[in-house]
Amino acid sequence: MTSSATRGRRRPRPAPAPPASGAAARRGPSRRRYLARRWIALLIVLSVFGLTYVIMFTSLFGVRTVEVIGTEEVRPDTVRKAAAIELGTPMVRLDTDEVAHRVAELPRVFEVSVSRSFPSTIEIHVTERSPVAVQVAADGVHLVDHTGVDYATVRARPPGLPLLKVVKVAADDPATHAAVTVLGAIPDPLRKRVVEISARTRGDVRLKLADGKTVKWGDAEENARKAAVLAPLLTRPGRTYDVATPEFPTVS
Repeated sequence: MTSSATRGRRRPRPAPAPPASGAAARRGPSRRRYLARRWIALLIVLSVFGLTYVIMFTSLFGVRTVEVIGTEEVRPDTVRKAAAIELGTPMVRLDTDEVAHRVAELPRVFEVSVSRSFPSTIEIHVTERSPVAVQVAADGVHLVDHTGVDYATVRARPPGLPLLKVVKVAADDPATHAAVTVLGAIPDPLRKRVVEISARTRGDVRLKLADGKTVKWGDAEENARKAAVLAPLLTRPGRTYDVATPEFPTVS
């Protein structure tokens, strides 16, 4: 009886296996995501390297146009020739300082700047020299700018420019520097009356006016004060007006 009772009972079913742990469940998908990220990173790096190569070492983003701005006497083609920019040169690799240095070697160029205008244009901005005086020589009329540079020779003397008389016209010559400094400092009404400016030394600047009067200016100091003293002084009769020492002007 005991044995029949035992046979009549239901045996308990085995418990189901526990689910896989979280790490095990995610092992497959996590590895796929890791590999995908690695490929994406590699593609990004390759894209950056490829784009850098195209920009830096090919003509795709190269110079197509060289634009010259600000010239009057200097021909734009002359500036382009001096700039020596090879079309197709990658824009980002072009040495703009070197280009500016080459253009600045042109005698008539006072100042130059070079800039990039993407995607393919180089702009060269030029400021030309302007004459403030002339020197007459056997080979023609030499134009002198406000820095004392003799930068060009022409056949005819431009109107309205005074004759510069110094031993040697040069930017580093003290007499030349004093003379052009005075010309740049005096008021326009007085400058228009000057037909000749001379200087044997830096402290001996003299102005010859259109009416034949001579002004002993002295050095290139206190120019505004000297001009203010000279204005009423010129109303007095005389041939020579000395304002070298503006505190004690004289007329003779």
